[in-house]
Amino acid sequence: MRDDPIVEEVRRIREEYAKQFGYDLHAMAAYLRKREQDHRDRLVTFPPKPARQSAGIT
Repeated sequence: MRDDPIVEEVRRIREEYAKQFGYDLHAMAAYLRKREQDHRDRLVTFPPKPARQSAGIT
């Protein structure tokens, strides 16, 4: 399999990011939630989709 420089870069950055948080997924998620709140003007939200009816179930 060939080495892809873009894939290698993504993996390197992912590793550096995880290392900053001691590989703690909860800490990474908390940090991202905080960043979302700090930059609410940059978030894109969509209205919820209407519920779909199940076909064939009565």
